[in-house]
Amino acid sequence: MAAGNKKITLSSARDIPFDKLVLSQSNVRRIKAGISIDDLAASIARRGLIQSLSVTAVVDDQGQPTGMFEIPAGGRRYRALELLVKQKRLARNAAVPCVVRDCDGAILPEEVSLAENIERAPLHPLDQFRAFHQMRCKGMNEEDIAAAFFVSAQVVKQRLRLASVSPVLLDVYAEDGMTLEQLMAFTISSDHLRQEEVWSAVKDAWSKEPYQIRRMLTESTVRASDKRAVFLGLEAYEAAGGVVLNDLFQSDDGGWLQDPALLDRLVAEKLRDVAAELAAEGWKWVEAAANFPFDVTRNLRVLRGEPLDLTEDERAAVDLLNAEYQQLEVEHEGVEELPDDVDQRLGQIEAELAAFAARPVRFAPQDIERAGVFVTIAHNGALDIQRGYVRPEDDAAPEVDELTDTDEDGEHPGQSAQGAVITIDGQASQSEDEDERIKPLPDRLLTELTAHRTLALRNAVAGNPQVALTALLHKLVCDTFLHRSHCGSLDVTVRHVFFPFQDETLKDSAAACARHERDENWANDIPDDDDALWQWLAGLDDARRMALLAHCVSDGVNALYEKPNPYGAQGLSQSGLERRLRQADRLARETGLDMAEAGWRASVGNYLGRVSKARILEAVREASGEQAVQRLSHLKKADMAEEAERLLAASGWLPEPLRTPREASEVACQSSIDEVGETAARGDKSALGDTDNLEDDPAHAIAAE
Repeated sequence: MAAGNKKITLSSARDIPFDKLVLSQSNVRRIKAGISIDDLAASIARRGLIQSLSVTAVVDDQGQPTGMFEIPAGGRRYRALELLVKQKRLARNAAVPCVVRDCDGAILPEEVSLAENIERAPLHPLDQFRAFHQMRCKGMNEEDIAAAFFVSAQVVKQRLRLASVSPVLLDVYAEDGMTLEQLMAFTISSDHLRQEEVWSAVKDAWSKEPYQIRRMLTESTVRASDKRAVFLGLEAYEAAGGVVLNDLFQSDDGGWLQDPALLDRLVAEKLRDVAAELAAEGWKWVEAAANFPFDVTRNLRVLRGEPLDLTEDERAAVDLLNAEYQQLEVEHEGVEELPDDVDQRLGQIEAELAAFAARPVRFAPQDIERAGVFVTIAHNGALDIQRGYVRPEDDAAPEVDELTDTDEDGEHPGQSAQGAVITIDGQASQSEDEDERIKPLPDRLLTELTAHRTLALRNAVAGNPQVALTALLHKLVCDTFLHRSHCGSLDVTVRHVFFPFQDETLKDSAAACARHERDENWANDIPDDDDALWQWLAGLDDARRMALLAHCVSDGVNALYEKPNPYGAQGLSQSGLERRLRQADRLARETGLDMAEAGWRASVGNYLGRVSKARILEAVREASGEQAVQRLSHLKKADMAEEAERLLAASGWLPEPLRTPREASEVACQSSIDEVGETAARGDKSALGDTDNLEDDPAHAIAAE
């Protein structure tokens, strides 16, 4: 057998009593490094001896075994066992697992000791992260893991956070494709998709520093140190479902708020509550916003109120604070640097004195009735209230004769019974007890609603070639005979109309999906070459030709409401808007369009959450009757809108802009039918005439039906 194939023989293993073991001078480790003996002893006490000691027998001068064994490899483990024996946690003669090597072998003890230390492969950090994660999944908490490995709970949380990064990025880190510092930067976001997007953007860029990764991951967030977040408080934000991103590896000033829209809504609600409290003081108006322009008070007159007097107790407190401040200044006069506690106390005294100085002021009742208040957030997140600003139009209001111009309740006729006008971020605030009058729908909502109707109407026209042909011929006749537009030799154009405003449900509506499918089917058949297109069109049968005509004409349908230009110079005029909507109604009637059948349903997002309570109740009344209205009338607006959505779901109810109006002749006929039906229900035979021949009269037969 070749020498290279000679089989090796491993050293035997056996248990040796601890008191038969001694350290060897052949151990190469002389300098303390790594985990301490105390921690290693605690680890052995918890887990047992994971790695056996490597020992050789001790012989006397004649080469005879003495029964003792020395340890060239495993000295630190021996020291840890020795400590456990001293602590009486391990018996002196306890059996210790050992690998017994031949003391007369060719391999020196020093070589064994050196090889054991330098051939040890360090654990990849990712393996440690994943091991911590597995232990966490199997029931150990952060404190248990920290205690088991003699680290702080914060270190364990950091490792667990690293293990929660996208598996794609962990694989990159495992292959040394990114540094540990870069991996740490990705932990501030829990969105794996966003993490991968950022890495794709920076991996080949010249700048991929950790701070750049953190900046990209938090570019759409708000710092917790932002004045809005400080004003609201992180507790309120998180209680509303908001998520705070934290960086466990460096100071982050409290982290980042992931949902700016939620933050702004909560801040607006809190400002609205403050504004309502101020309105109760009797001010004419209250404007609240997180930020105001620098010159928001320009052209406004500032009222100078009378500061409220301090009480006796407050004056005494001010005197004590001033005396303490002066005493501290005298005691530390000439000192270059004040002690921290003294400096902190002086700051507290200054803040308390400033609070006494910034006392509210008293305004005359007649001034409050014509003046207003600004409510905003100071740079440090504190509430900033500025009372007593009078607008020019209010300053010029005539004074009221208190003796003659008061009503029975003692109020001035010009005083608003509704209280202050509250404005939040430039928008008039409506309380739950808002005006019950039906107000016009907002222009943007009208545009969004009519975008749905336009898309459904295009679908209806595309499915009715005869109507499409009539519409096209109508346009041609208008251009030819009525001269409503100027054109060249032949300029018949269907201009695709885009929607300036649309809600998020429009692209997924049934009409949109049907149009997209129809367009793709035609596009697959239509040739690119102009001559080939002509031949292809000429070869179509009448049915397909009409269907294609209807499809192309339908893209030009425009039933959108757009705010007309009152000056008529550019944009849509009022008469143009009326003509557009009137023709759209005609198309809807001809095609039999029903928006409810087309799939539109009233929801909180597309209608109910964007109109007043009065309009919500009107919709429920029309769809479900007065009894349903009574059940909803006491609810808050948000709850009312959600319940109304449920009630209207299967009713087929439509708001006015989505309804297809009937022609005047249809309305008159229906009115006549209703009138006859009501008369018959009353049993008024004289009004019906000769009832004996009623069934023979076709008109009466129709009415009876």
